[in-house]
Order: sequence, then structure tokens, then C-alpha cells
Amino acid sequence: MNNKKVYILEDRAILFIQGRDAKDFLQNIITNDINKVNEFNSLFASILTPQGKYLFDFLIIKHKNGYFLDCEKIQADKLFNQLTLYKLRSKVEIINLSNEFVVAAISKDKFLEFDKAKALSGLTIRYREDPVVLDPRNKELGARIIINLEKLYLSLKKLNLTSSNVDEYYELSHQLGIAQIDTEKLKNQLFGIECNFEELNGIDFQKGCYVGQENTARIKLKNKLIKRLFPIKVISGTLEKGTIDYNEIEVGKILIKGRFPFALIKFKQINLDEDIEYKCGEATLKIIKPEWTK
Repeated sequence: MNNKKVYILEDRAILFIQGRDAKDFLQNIITNDINKVNEFNSLFASILTPQGKYLFDFLIIKHKNGYFLDCEKIQADKLFNQLTLYKLRSKVEIINLSNEFVVAAISKDKFLEFDKAKALSGLTIRYREDPVVLDPRNKELGARIIINLEKLYLSLKKLNLTSSNVDEYYELSHQLGIAQIDTEKLKNQLFGIECNFEELNGIDFQKGCYVGQENTARIKLKNKLIKRLFPIKVISGTLEKGTIDYNEIEVGKILIKGRFPFALIKFKQINLDEDIEYKCGEATLKIIKPEWTK
């Protein structure tokens, strides 16, 4: 990522959670430890089904007397409804601020130009009162600014940043094995731990109970993790959802088939050599090995 470029992530949404019970409310349902979130640190977390299957993922950033949840925009309404379902009698207010705030991504090198910035995943600083977060999933993905829409273009001008094609950002995210687009295609299709949330700093195995915790812990402690979500690269043909085969043996299935495809791979049954070609219907593809596999 070029330190002169900024990527306006118009496909992201911001929910805001505040109220007397906001901290305990989130702690009881998310996979990570809300106690790690403060003015100087943000984190990545998810909400799972009671069986431990994937539902939603998001970044959590402390803001004033509450928390920003940075999520995929097409998931925002469903996430809002899910949070409301869990709210019950909790003293919590949930607000969709997507019309007021926007998410802008910058390079890690640009982040390091800010005062007091360090190359620590999740490190959070402020620029003109807006949070700037070095991505807690992987610092190589750069940082993101949660910024008031009214201040956006003036702030970008002051920072000497030029708006660029967001596909550059999402291509990097894809190479790093971080799915951010079409994540609704993952719902109930795999366990949260199969999404590599442990490697992406999204699961805390030391915190107390949360929704889906029992199966997540069992898979981890009994070493039953045999499938993982991997980015794939199409070599030829048109990719459709279906099974992935190697020498007529099924080794995985396509879950996200869009611009930046992902598949659930039986990684213990195959050699994760990036030169090996696989078949999915008429398409030929390769499995990308993110850095956490090496």
C-alpha cells in the first residue's frame, strides 16, 4: 500500500453501542475480550451461533462513552437486529451511524507517520478527535480512520492523501486471507474458528463464556480443526459455487465466489503448495497461503 493513497470503504458501516451496560452486554456475546478495548487499543471480534458457527465479524473501537462497531454495510441491518435480540433488558442503546461516519483505509507506513504511532496491531490514536486504528487482524493491512463524513475531505487534504481504487485494498486483504466482502455467504457455513479468527486475533480463549464458546473451545482443545477458510485464485474458467477437487478427491468447497473468492479447505488432507492446481467444475484454481500458514 502506498502511503499517499487512501481507500474510502463505502461498503463498511458504523454501529454505535452505548449505555450503562454496554461493556457487559458485548462481553457476553462476542468472541474476544472487551476489556482489551480502550482509548489506545481496538480489537477484532465476531458473533457466533450457539453452535459456534459464523454469524458476523467486526472491529470494535472505543468512542467517547461507547463503542464503534465497524462492519460490512450489507450486514449492518442484520447485525443491528441480532444485537437488539440479545439486548433484552440491558441498559444499552444501539445506533446506526453509517450516514454520519465513514471508514477510510491507509497504509501502515502512513499510520506510522502519526504522532505516537507504533507498529502494534490494534493500536489506536486520534486525529482531529477521530480514531485511527492499525488493523488488529494484521498490521500489514494498514490502518483505518473512522471519520465524521463532514470532516472527511478536509482531513484527507491535510494528510496529503489521494483517494484510490478500493480494489487495491481488498486485493491485499484477500492475499492476507482476510475476508471482508460478501461475508454473509459464510453465515452458518463454517465454525468461527475455521474462519482463522484465532490467527486474526479475533478469539480470546481465556475470557469467560460467550455465545458459541463451548464448541469453539472444544475444537481448539481437542485439536479437531481440520478445515480452514482460504483465499483462492482462479487460473482459468468461470468459478461457481461447488466442491474443489484434486485427483478426483474432494478437498474443499467454494463459499465466496466474487471478486475475491474464498473456500473452506480440508487443509490437513492436502499439500498447501501454491503451485498445485485444483478443479471446481470447469474452473482451475490455486489456494493462496496467507502469511499465518508459513
